[in-house]
Amino acid sequence: MEALQFEFMRNALMAGLLASVLCGVMGTLVVVNRLVFLSGGIAHAAYGGIGMALYLGWPVLPTTVGFSLGASLFMAGVMSGARHRADTLIGVLWAVGMAVGIVFVDLTPGYNTDLMSYLFGSILAVSDTDLWLMALTGVLVCGFVALQYDWILAMSYDEEFARVRRVPVQALRLVFIGLLAVAVVMIMRVVGLILVIALLTIPPFIAERYSTDLVRMMIASSVLSAAFTVSGLALSYVFDLSSGASIILVAAACFWFSLGIDRFRSQRDPSSPV
Repeated sequence: MEALQFEFMRNALMAGLLASVLCGVMGTLVVVNRLVFLSGGIAHAAYGGIGMALYLGWPVLPTTVGFSLGASLFMAGVMSGARHRADTLIGVLWAVGMAVGIVFVDLTPGYNTDLMSYLFGSILAVSDTDLWLMALTGVLVCGFVALQYDWILAMSYDEEFARVRRVPVQALRLVFIGLLAVAVVMIMRVVGLILVIALLTIPPFIAERYSTDLVRMMIASSVLSAAFTVSGLALSYVFDLSSGASIILVAAACFWFSLGIDRFRSQRDPSSPV
């Protein structure tokens, strides 16, 4: 509790809780719709936006969001046009985005410390403006899911049925992927570009095993993300460790623990689902 006397720790805690909501809602949809590879492609393509912003002297956050939006919508078009080659094409775009970012960074004179914060997270350096932007993103994401929940549910579990029911699957997917791109950039402030996929997927994966519907899965995933974030922050404060890495290590430990419980239950009762 003594850590909360510092403003940067209070901001870090608030940023972690806001990121937990984003991870809980968007991560659930990523896992259910099997879009983990796409989210990884968006996260790494965002590095191109970071490099561009540093080279041109533009504001990093809006430039990265714009670059990620463009990359994500391009990937969505690739997925709809060549589904059988989508993983290969997204992998290429993943690498190209990283390469573009590296080239821009190489062309930028001097060494920029902000670059490392986007790679590995800088939750302790989150500003009030970042908090407001994360809160706005959370409102947009939750509002979108609440308003379109029935359509999202149909698209997530049976896309063909959704099309028969005249659900605008393509438009819905484009909006979802666009929001995912914005959410990924915001979560990068907490755990960094390299670790963002873990925070998007580990809590929903654990929550899925103990949830009976999509809403409960989102809530459980958000609670788990918040628990991982707070625990990771506490560990990083006590032992002077990287906050982003600490958060992910806590999440990974719980992930393996949940798998161990499932394995133990299956050995005790072979008829139980794993």
